[in-house]
Amino acid sequence: MIPRYSRPRIREIWDDSCKYSIWLEIEILVCEAMAQLGLLPAEDAQAIRERGNFSVPEILEIEKRTNHDVIAFLENVASYIGPEARWIHQGLTSSDVLDTALAVQLVRSCDILLEDVAQLKEVVGRKARQYKKTPMMGRSHGIHAEPITFGLKMALMYDEFGRAEQRLQAAREEVAVGKLSGAVGTHAHLDPRVEAIVCDKLGLKADSLSTQVIQRDRHAQFSANLAVIASSVDRWATEFRHLQRTEVLELEEYFSPEQKGSSAMPHKRNPITSERLSGLARIIRGNSVAAFESVALWHERDISHSSVERVIFPDSCILMDYMLATLTELVAGLEVYPENMLKNLGLTKGLFFSQSILLELTRRGLERKTAYEAVQSAAMATWQSQSDFLTELRKVPEITSVISPAELEKLCSMEQHFRYIDQAFRNVGL
Repeated sequence: MIPRYSRPRIREIWDDSCKYSIWLEIEILVCEAMAQLGLLPAEDAQAIRERGNFSVPEILEIEKRTNHDVIAFLENVASYIGPEARWIHQGLTSSDVLDTALAVQLVRSCDILLEDVAQLKEVVGRKARQYKKTPMMGRSHGIHAEPITFGLKMALMYDEFGRAEQRLQAAREEVAVGKLSGAVGTHAHLDPRVEAIVCDKLGLKADSLSTQVIQRDRHAQFSANLAVIASSVDRWATEFRHLQRTEVLELEEYFSPEQKGSSAMPHKRNPITSERLSGLARIIRGNSVAAFESVALWHERDISHSSVERVIFPDSCILMDYMLATLTELVAGLEVYPENMLKNLGLTKGLFFSQSILLELTRRGLERKTAYEAVQSAAMATWQSQSDFLTELRKVPEITSVISPAELEKLCSMEQHFRYIDQAFRNVGL
């Protein structure tokens, strides 16, 4: 991933130096496990541990000749270890190292992403509590529906990223699997106990059964979960973009004193952070498709997945970290305008009370169709005139014959819409 959308901590997991360090640790742990089982001399395993090393530039230079990254790595490591290097890679195939190392990288990335989500939830939870009773218009199809509060909207976001947390935990568990079972997964040349010992030391489970590779349904599930989380980020970025439109302006992204919105129009204050997040979500969703395409490998393995995964896993993990951190910063800095929320509530002149009147009419004995048409006639008159909904309701005989003017006024109160907000907050753990 380009530096613009990368943060150092997670990027380091995916750089060459870290990758080769994990490869080396796997090779050393295999030798130590073999020594533990009496399969090679303990002093040789110790020498391998003490002298094991590599040089990234040297590996890359060797790879130009071998056209094989693992062989280039093994040649370079052997040059540092000496004669004991004959034990390195005993009974292994390249994918034993590659897939097990990939699992370590994915697990480490997940751990960072879980921290990111926890930080996001903390910020969103604070916003939800701060604006718990701040009324605003709820919209369906982009049209005024019934009142909610901004705090309730943020509580919904908090709940959604609680599910994101669960998805990350599930993704982590799905890929926290290693394999050291040889060329076609039969352990033909390496005791299965070595696999169990090494995977345990790496914090992984040994795969129950593998071919030359760990099966890619696991990696597809990992990518799918990231795609869902990216879509959640996109969903809320889109929400904030809509609420920042000039005609709505119920909130705004923070705009720093020296920030510029347009090279042509000095007045512009654009929701560029939200737009950026929506754009980046498309990459992670697209990468998940590539992961699905890598499930169907030939027989015990082909290499068609390799080139794909060298791109999609670093990019998706690094992007996901960037997106979650950026969304956290966005939410923390949101400029919220309760006065505009109230102003917008008044735009439809009380029409959002239509369901309250409809239900009261049916409770008092009117057939639903009759009640609906009576309320709708008042609503359409409100849309087409300068009058408010309550005034138009009082003009409809089918309504006033059942509900008194004083009762109508009482029914047109926002309080009933907010009766269960405390319960809703408890439901999501706020």
